[in-house]
Amino acid sequence: IISVMKVCVVGAGAIGGLLAVKMAASGVDVHVIARGTHLEAIKEHGLRLIEGETETCAKVSATKEMTNIGTFDVVFICVKGHRIAPIVDELNALCNEQTVLVSTQNGIPWWYFQEADHIPQVTEQLKNHSIEAVDPGSVISSTLDPKRIIGCVVYPAAHIKAPGIVQHVEGNRFPVGELNGSESERVKKLSEMLIRSGFKSPVLPDVRSELWLKCWGSCCFNPLSALTHSTLEQICTFPLTRKLAEEVMTEAQTIGEKLGATFRVPLERRINGAAAVGNHKTSMLQDAEEGRAMEIDALVGSVVELGRLTSVQTPHLNTIYWCVKLLANTLSSSSLQVKAQPIPS
Repeated sequence: IISVMKVCVVGAGAIGGLLAVKMAASGVDVHVIARGTHLEAIKEHGLRLIEGETETCAKVSATKEMTNIGTFDVVFICVKGHRIAPIVDELNALCNEQTVLVSTQNGIPWWYFQEADHIPQVTEQLKNHSIEAVDPGSVISSTLDPKRIIGCVVYPAAHIKAPGIVQHVEGNRFPVGELNGSESERVKKLSEMLIRSGFKSPVLPDVRSELWLKCWGSCCFNPLSALTHSTLEQICTFPLTRKLAEEVMTEAQTIGEKLGATFRVPLERRINGAAAVGNHKTSMLQDAEEGRAMEIDALVGSVVELGRLTSVQTPHLNTIYWCVKLLANTLSSSSLQVKAQPIPS
């Protein structure tokens, strides 16, 4: 990675847009890939970010196509997990020999078992194993070179307020880590660039454990909220769903620990932390309400699959996974959205 970073953000949605504006404002040369009215607005007015009372506008170059725009030092992959496979060849076209690919996807990533020789719990049988839930037919893992990849755990919340305008809600942590656990020169430079852009971005010696810490909550709270139309606070304070959350998360923790992950926060504190977020609708509930595709396989199906691979029984996880898959099937097959409406008085 050279001194003036040349960065491409593939998928300048909420998180991609947040990264793009802050990096551009700190002097990074940023190009964004976007679509539709969002792309048109960025081309016309720049990409705008609202943080509290502050609005920042970044004049970034923006295109829909990834071909013929040259290569980059760093490529942030900020599209949802199910959108990566169709664009893997185009992602490779953005790379030169030194290019780093930063994965920001929620849930268990496609590269989980790649570059994992340093983890004793990842057996020979599991090394380079492709996770079908997030990488059907191994399209991604067989096309993107795992040596290019740096893992990133995304903590901020943001949404697209209007075309070309990203609203930052809260959070500024983007910890990063090499898949092989090394503290390489390139991961330190990536971390420094993100810190200069105003984020907290420590280099993690074990990025998989940090991913599990986030996934631990999302594999449980996301499907539960979509199924019950309830917020994090409601799920965590209603005694029956709190008990269910404990059961689901215990199953997930057992899987993670069998694969060598450590959970630096106790279960009780993780649930209390989710409750403290308050009246927040998870991304899966928001998607159900808007009739958008829900990220079920990345957030839940991948954990169920790892349970099978590690011979961990996951009755509670299976149940909410199967139910939320039916919900998704019902909504998409009939082009429906479901949103709770107040009862007319």
